[in-house]
Amino acid sequence: MRTLQHRITTDTRYVLIGFPVTVIAFVLVVAGVAAGLGGAVAFVGLPVLAATAVLARKFADAERAALPDVVGRPLARPEYPAAPVGAGWFRRTMTPIANGQAFLDLLHAIVALPFAIVSFVLTAVWWAGAIAGLTFPIYGWALAKLPGLDGGLPALLGLGDGDGVFVAFNTAAGLLFALTLPAVVRIAATLKANLAEALLTRPAPRPQAVRHPYEESVLAA
Repeated sequence: MRTLQHRITTDTRYVLIGFPVTVIAFVLVVAGVAAGLGGAVAFVGLPVLAATAVLARKFADAERAALPDVVGRPLARPEYPAAPVGAGWFRRTMTPIANGQAFLDLLHAIVALPFAIVSFVLTAVWWAGAIAGLTFPIYGWALAKLPGLDGGLPALLGLGDGDGVFVAFNTAAGLLFALTLPAVVRIAATLKANLAEALLTRPAPRPQAVRHPYEESVLAA
């Protein structure tokens, strides 16, 4: 039970906190790329593109920090080459976009938004449905008395228009949301995490087994 609770908490936190971060990253990176490309002809846009690549890397690092808990395995950060010693100011300025991973960071900041929206909507709707439905017996009786409600959805489905039927139906719907919540939240988190893993990470290197000196001497013999 504790493992399931941890899984739900981790997936929910990843999706809900990641959504506003993804929106901010999208706005800033799209604006930076547009400004950089617009001024690239006069070369003034190139430093803007480089600065945007650095910003996208920061957002990518934040995403990479959250991924291992979601995917359940360690992941490695790609290498970002540094400017050579003694390089001029232009070379140092342009180094952030002089590698393929920089373009993947920029790409992720842009294309991750629709995935984050879908994940956020699924998670928010299922949490809202579970909480509202399971607590419906507390306030549902008052809602059933509202004029014009006429039994709500249960009445439309032919299940009856009594207050008890109305409360029981919505409570059962909340129970269904609660029972399917772990699976739906896992799908939502995986949808967002798979894209980030593909664009921003590399498989973590396997740890090398440490051999005892006696074992090495035996193998050498």
